[in-house]
Amino acid sequence: MSAFASVAAFETALAALPGPDRTALAEAAERQGQLTKPPGSLGRLEDVAVFIAGWQGVGVPRIDHGRVAVFAGNHGIVAHGVSAFPAAVTVEMVRNFQKGGAAINALAAAAGLELVVVPLELDRPTADFTTSPAMTAEECLAALNAGAAVVSEGVDLLVLGEMGIGNSTAAAALCARSFGGSVTDWVGPGTGVDAAGVARKVAVVEAALACHADAPQTPFETLRRVGGREIAAIAGAVVAARQAGVVVVLDGFICSAALAPLAAAHPAIADHCIAGHCSAEPGHARLLAKLGLAPLLSLGMRLGEASGAAVAAGVIRAALAAHAEMATFAEAGVSAA
Repeated sequence: MSAFASVAAFETALAALPGPDRTALAEAAERQGQLTKPPGSLGRLEDVAVFIAGWQGVGVPRIDHGRVAVFAGNHGIVAHGVSAFPAAVTVEMVRNFQKGGAAINALAAAAGLELVVVPLELDRPTADFTTSPAMTAEECLAALNAGAAVVSEGVDLLVLGEMGIGNSTAAAALCARSFGGSVTDWVGPGTGVDAAGVARKVAVVEAALACHADAPQTPFETLRRVGGREIAAIAGAVVAARQAGVVVVLDGFICSAALAPLAAAHPAIADHCIAGHCSAEPGHARLLAKLGLAPLLSLGMRLGEASGAAVAAGVIRAALAAHAEMATFAEAGVSAA
């Protein structure tokens, strides 16, 4: 059964976002105050443990089944020369994921995470969104539901990523339509295009904004008009995870851009999310500020495919280990301040 039976069901879910468990938050914060360390001495590790406690609804949270979901999609705008790589690379990289040869395979294993790869109609790219919507309403809804489907029972941490040649241009268009500002604020080199390639990306985004200027500014319409299947899938996964109380770890610029149209209408959408890292793509820091998220890491990464978020998952595991396994002052027989 689909998580979102209709566009209206998706919009209803966005309008009724559940919050964290306040009792669990208080219990976790109280435990942090009793552990054998000066208050605040573990910095953000303490905050992360309390944060996850609130969403899991227990004072001592844990990760028994963490999942990485990488969504893949192809984009019609690649015909405009917006990427340093051909669209065929999307299919080839998905094959690499499935064979275990990509960075995310190694990083997911290192973080103790299950990896799920979800290719979305790679033989049928989205439409060129400079002249028409990228997806029909039916296609966008199907992508949202493909994302929601990875939030299955038992998953207690969801790490999200993407693969799709051309999708940094779609991400820039989503951000520009959702938050405004100059298009150049949101467009970057992506896969490594030169100055001429960046200029082509800017022109494509400007053409897309002009084409859809009179369209409704709802989250769904923005996703379907200037997004992509893999980006819409990430949005669906984020909303479904919120409904299930599952913390989401976001990867880089493209992954985070899936939230832009949602956050423009519902600013609390990212409340259950952790920004795994800040990527080297120029628009990412600006986007995280709009989402109200502070990244856990900043390692100069810009690969995508959930790589930065998977590295951050190791930090999250460390935070929960300290929270659960440290002795309290009373247990250790150590005098508290």
